[in-house]
Amino acid sequence: MISVKSLNKWANAHTYYFIDVLRIALGVFLFIKGINFIAQTETLIDLIKPLQGYGGTMLTVHYVAFAHLIGGVLIAVGLLTRWAILVQIPIIIGAILINFIGVMQPGRLLEASIVLILTLFFLIYGSGKHSMDYTMKMEQ
Repeated sequence: MISVKSLNKWANAHTYYFIDVLRIALGVFLFIKGINFIAQTETLIDLIKPLQGYGGTMLTVHYVAFAHLIGGVLIAVGLLTRWAILVQIPIIIGAILINFIGVMQPGRLLEASIVLILTLFFLIYGSGKHSMDYTMKMEQ
């Protein structure tokens, strides 16, 4: 049976700086996306326009911005990485689906697809050995 503990042991045994840099880059990318959504709320509203009428547009806007800001920081430093990624996955799947519901934007679809692949990887891999999670665990 696969457990979080066994996944962490495997990840810590197979740690590479490139993977840590990739995790940090993903976190920074999501953080910057969160800042962009706050600075340009109308852009996010335009992005989710195909979903208008289903209610909760402003709730969605605030959820996406907040989740990207906080989740991006947590992912970048490697703290509660799997939890932060679990919060990101519905947003990223929504970003992919919006391309099929609304106007197809190949660049944004590719961007969201790459981010989805990375988030799924880090959901399994975790934060790795060079992270706050690992540091805090070792101090116990």
